[in-house]
Amino acid sequence: MMSVEYHLIVVSALLALSVIASKASGKLGVPALALFLIIGMLAGSEGPGGIHFDQPLPAQSLGVVALALILFAGGLSTAWEGVRRLLAAGVALATAGVLLTALLVGWFAVIALRFSLLEGLLLGAIISSTDAAAVFAVMRSRNISLRPRLRHLLELESGSNDPMAVFLTTGFIGLMTVPGATALRLFPLFVQQMAAGAILGYLLGRAMVFTVNRINLEYDGLYPVLTLTLVLFTYGATATLGGNGFLAVYAAGLVMGNRTFVHKNSLTQFHDGLAWLMQIAMFLVLGLLVFPSRLLPVASTALAVALFLMFVARPVGVLITVAPFRLPFREKVMVGWVGLRGAVPIILATYPLLAGLPGADAIFNVVFFVVLTSVLLQGPSLPWVAGWLRVGAPSAPMLRTAPALHGAALVEIPIPEGSPAAGKPIVALGLPRSAYIVAIQREDELIVPGGTTLLAPGDVLLMAGTPEAVAAARRLVEAQ
Repeated sequence: MMSVEYHLIVVSALLALSVIASKASGKLGVPALALFLIIGMLAGSEGPGGIHFDQPLPAQSLGVVALALILFAGGLSTAWEGVRRLLAAGVALATAGVLLTALLVGWFAVIALRFSLLEGLLLGAIISSTDAAAVFAVMRSRNISLRPRLRHLLELESGSNDPMAVFLTTGFIGLMTVPGATALRLFPLFVQQMAAGAILGYLLGRAMVFTVNRINLEYDGLYPVLTLTLVLFTYGATATLGGNGFLAVYAAGLVMGNRTFVHKNSLTQFHDGLAWLMQIAMFLVLGLLVFPSRLLPVASTALAVALFLMFVARPVGVLITVAPFRLPFREKVMVGWVGLRGAVPIILATYPLLAGLPGADAIFNVVFFVVLTSVLLQGPSLPWVAGWLRVGAPSAPMLRTAPALHGAALVEIPIPEGSPAAGKPIVALGLPRSAYIVAIQREDELIVPGGTTLLAPGDVLLMAGTPEAVAAARRLVEAQ
């Protein structure tokens, strides 16, 4: 039996390789998450690492916890003011868009690949959601900045479409395993899960803010422990009560991230780092779970599914879904192309394995191949497509949470509708002496402010200063 020390060396080596690979991803134009996956495959039983791992249940359990923490971090870093005006389009993409993509892939699998109807629909459901981390990792690595409206829409859609994919996957598995089950029972279950997830996520997000602000812990290092505990409780409690836990943690993060609470800068950084750790761990484990020799027999089928998904299912699903909304056609096309798949489809592919469905092994290998094809083919193309469609924006030095420099914080502060700062010049705000507005982003324009610059609803201020001064400035802007 190998010692604990040996396992620690192996784990630390894999994590270190993954961190180093993240730097190489920019030059290669490949999402770092794909490299994490490849490292896991190389470390597996058929790679030079020789680590045998064939346990879908632990992989799925890790994936569920990791996804909950990743979605919370995504909500925490999403500016409500930026996505509020795009809420209807984002929700439509995250629900109807995912459903249309799943149905189109299912139809293709039945007609062209001779899958049974439910097997085809299950395959479509598993690969129907997109990966925000993969998309924006490629954009950042190539220094490509999208128009704010387009960026916010993609953030909202890819951050919130996983719950729908999870629901469809579990629903179709239920139809295949529960005698007498019909598709009609899925609709009330969908309403229940999504409504409960959204409501409980909102309420528990408000409770998180209240708890963090009022508990007054003696040691600052306990605040990350507290928020981590609350995130896990939110997922577990919502799922136990019949709601969608993934939607709940994303909604809770969105609620919390757009309110003022103590240690906001450090807690946001903590959850961002934790999300990266979860992504690395999740992709490494999923890479270990796959056997590369089993991918070759399904390569032609999987490649056909991947190409249909990229060139037909995703673009058609998006164009139909956003047709009622007033978005430029170029932006609709870009959203249709930005459909990188990530860890979620691979996690969902373990569900048929654990359910003991016939052909579950083949479905898992097809999904794994589709994800690899998506990130390796689509990933490098995103900067080129953004340039061809002319949907890019000048890169701005605006980060939701930047590292502290000499005790100073650098954060974004959106100006909401009804803000007392709207319509006022900066000089009239009464900002603390140690807080400065470095830049203002207004739609697609980056403004270097002066004292007489008038602020408007929807502006996003890049504020520098001490954490206390920035928090005071945020209260001035957000006060109603």
